[in-house]
Amino acid sequence: MDFDPLLLARIQFAFTVTFHIIFPSFTIGLSAYIATLGVLWLRTGQDRFRHVMQFWTKIFAVSFAMGVVSGIVLSYQFGTNWSRFSAATGNIIGPLLGYEVLTAFFLEATFLGVLLFGIKRVPPWLYVMSAGVVAVGTAISAFWILAANSWMHTPAGYEMRNGVAFPLDWLQIVFNPSFPYRFAHMLNAAYLTTGFVVLAVGARYILGGKFVEEGRTMLRMAIGMTAILAPLQLVIGDMHGLNTLKHQPIKVAAMEAHWDGSKPADFHIFAWPDEVEGRNRYALSIPKAASLVLTHRMNGLIQGLDSVPASERPPVKMVFFAFRIMLAIGFFMIASALLGAFLWWRGTLWQNTWYMRVMSQTWWIGFVAVIAGWVVTESGRQPWIVYNVMRTADASSPVLGTTIAGTLALFVIAYGIVFSFGIYYINRLIAVGPGATRHEEDTPTPGRPIAAAHPAGKEAI
Repeated sequence: MDFDPLLLARIQFAFTVTFHIIFPSFTIGLSAYIATLGVLWLRTGQDRFRHVMQFWTKIFAVSFAMGVVSGIVLSYQFGTNWSRFSAATGNIIGPLLGYEVLTAFFLEATFLGVLLFGIKRVPPWLYVMSAGVVAVGTAISAFWILAANSWMHTPAGYEMRNGVAFPLDWLQIVFNPSFPYRFAHMLNAAYLTTGFVVLAVGARYILGGKFVEEGRTMLRMAIGMTAILAPLQLVIGDMHGLNTLKHQPIKVAAMEAHWDGSKPADFHIFAWPDEVEGRNRYALSIPKAASLVLTHRMNGLIQGLDSVPASERPPVKMVFFAFRIMLAIGFFMIASALLGAFLWWRGTLWQNTWYMRVMSQTWWIGFVAVIAGWVVTESGRQPWIVYNVMRTADASSPVLGTTIAGTLALFVIAYGIVFSFGIYYINRLIAVGPGATRHEEDTPTPGRPIAAAHPAGKEAI
């Protein structure tokens, strides 16, 4: 059996990055939610905020650990499977990833210890501050990772010397043309992902009649946040799409399965792109709708896939369907969040068990949307690993296909075991619920010293 090293290297990286992105997309939003709960606890002194905060902190710890473990493997692959890419772009990608470690990971790791173990050891203000610092650290981490990845899509501020990229202007490198849109889009996606997980868990508690007070707190906060961020994501996504059209028009053509650039682009609700014949089969379309969205004119023209050779096109089916999955989930999020806000405003939210039942099963939709978005982004860039600078075929290492196949099989087994245990433990934490923190009598309360929080007073210390 012949093993294609390039194909296997791409499959291995796609598998590991898909697995990894699940956890940052959750922990970025969850850390911000935990910090918000902490601030509310300090301001109000209400224990329900502390109970929910400590509950989600435990889940954050498991998710953060799984994200770190799966992320380490990604960085090793730059040297093992993509050494030519590393040699060509290391002067730029290397420092950006290094900044992520220095400014974000060390910050998160330091204050995460306080967040996990400091509830009974430090004053409440310091404990809540540690949650805020961890939340800032996760956002900074996303900043540097997306700066590096965005540079690969819209490279700027560099020059090539003998096939190697050298930095000329770091501000242009970091704030490259696609970075602001991609950073805003991804950060908002992370918050929405967390919002729907919190919404689902809160709905389950209310339906089950346990931890109702904490469940209502989760539901109110999740609906309030997603009702704002879900429509906002539509606006950010539109701006991101227009930016992509300017810098990567063939990616947008693949997203819309638009072949003939001499005609206005229809929006295909469904189609089966035929990449051999260069046309769509079984198309159910809204005439000229894609042109209206992308050019704001009914008869506006965008570049078609036929304008470049087949070797210059991304895998159209993959990009086309992944984009529609992301879009469908996005509209579902908007509808469900606004409906929840309406029911809350009407005062009928807690009586609508049908809404609770639906929402209790939607914890996964944000993760699927994030993965689909990354498929669109990364597959749509092909055949380039650095757009218009370096092809993916020229970036891989001279490694035997059998070697990559062997490590890929080990990754699948190892990640399957880690993921299974992680999900099992998170489900166990959800089953135990936030009520487990109610009996921690020596947890400090805002406004009074730790000694007074214990029934025995100072003698107990």
